[in-house]
Amino acid sequence: MSTLAALARLRALRDGTAQRLATVRHVHLSERPMVLIPLRLAGEAAAPLAAMAGTDPAHPRLLVVPQPRDRDLRFAFAAELAELLLPYIESLQKDTETVERRGAEPYERCVDAPQLIVPNRGAAAFVQLLGRSTRFRRAEGPYAVHASVPLLGRWLTFLAQRGRHPGSSLMPAATEALSLHWATGQSALEDANLASLIGWIDPPPGMTGAAAARQAEDPLIWPPAGPASDPGFDAEVLAPAIRAYEETRTEHAEARVREAVRSQLEPTWRLMWRAVGLLAALPAGPGCAGRWEADRAAFTSFAAQLAEGAPPQPRRDGAVGAASRLARMERAQASYDAQRAYDDPLVMAGYRLTGEAFTGTVAHADPERTEGEGRGRKLRPLVTVRTTDPVRLAPGTRLGTPERRGQQAELVAIDGEHVTLKIVKGMGRGMAATPGAVPGAGERVCYAALLDDFQPPAALPPPEETPWTHGGPPPEYEPPSDEEPDEEWS
Repeated sequence: MSTLAALARLRALRDGTAQRLATVRHVHLSERPMVLIPLRLAGEAAAPLAAMAGTDPAHPRLLVVPQPRDRDLRFAFAAELAELLLPYIESLQKDTETVERRGAEPYERCVDAPQLIVPNRGAAAFVQLLGRSTRFRRAEGPYAVHASVPLLGRWLTFLAQRGRHPGSSLMPAATEALSLHWATGQSALEDANLASLIGWIDPPPGMTGAAAARQAEDPLIWPPAGPASDPGFDAEVLAPAIRAYEETRTEHAEARVREAVRSQLEPTWRLMWRAVGLLAALPAGPGCAGRWEADRAAFTSFAAQLAEGAPPQPRRDGAVGAASRLARMERAQASYDAQRAYDDPLVMAGYRLTGEAFTGTVAHADPERTEGEGRGRKLRPLVTVRTTDPVRLAPGTRLGTPERRGQQAELVAIDGEHVTLKIVKGMGRGMAATPGAVPGAGERVCYAALLDDFQPPAALPPPEETPWTHGGPPPEYEPPSDEEPDEEWS
């Protein structure tokens, strides 16, 4: 936790209401997001009990498994969920745009992408488990499932994996998105309770956030947002209802389970749309659009893979695939951190407190300074900034600035309150700087050791050349056998 976030939490505790951690929204919000609230049976990691989903706050759709230990009922639930989710995804593949690329062929990209909003990180993990449990199924043979089930599994896996990508908005968790923008007077663990978190941020009239959070701890008023239900509800309401269905298999018994589950999911459904409204009230940060373009490109690429008949995602990455994924995630995290800081002065303030960034006034500038001789001569302006911020950076550190995106400077020296910088990138072409590219005396500037520039991908061997020290080449995909079900959901 940063010093600024700790201070905000103390203020929230003192004032009884949440404090802003951001001035803009760092999560893209779709015009038509789909909210998904999954619920699983207690003690059964991969046994779905119910789900409430939809794109209309006034008309949620409730899917229920009256006996979660029944394999056929579980796959019938998966087919129902596919019936709801797949048309939503397919509708967003119809409209495309042509993207021009420098030095490469243009390509088609979907103009929009699905956004699946789940309550918390536990729900996101359960969605990934649902994907793994269904994407390897077969539509033929003795253990056949509906043809939409394996396709649903592949999309759920894609969305869950992309949801862990820094800055992605394809499958955000409501608690994480809210905690990114507000600090409460409770612990980070307590912030995982959606009702408590929203109570701090948006308490009812006449009630403080702290009081609303205490009220949220009562499961009779605000049931857990899943994926696990309240133990008291499980023992007193759900277990008898499931036993009654198991004994009779009647519509009345199924309706009893359905109504019991509805009572647990409807409060969370209302909270989810309140969370969407709270986020939508914040202005979008400039970096949101670019990150959403990357999400749309990933969505388009995966849809093309499905159309070409690519096999399901493997249960585990090979050595090369895992290393490549890790490198992409690290680059994305560095880029996301830089974009958030450049977009938001309140986020940048956290880096100023740690000495990784500073703000000050230009005391002197030499925009015509050059280095070298002859053909090797280069334009290298010097800028001296007077700042009262603590600067804990070594000479030679590369710095970026939110005022001039794409420009880079190199820290030359620190002399008391004066920091000397050499601008090395982003001044224009030729031996004269573009007007306005070099800050002038008296201008207020900010520099940070946060860079959002392109980095080439890691040099890795092809998967088929993976050395034996790293497990050798990954095995080729083999469809599941017709003779017995998969290890998941069997």
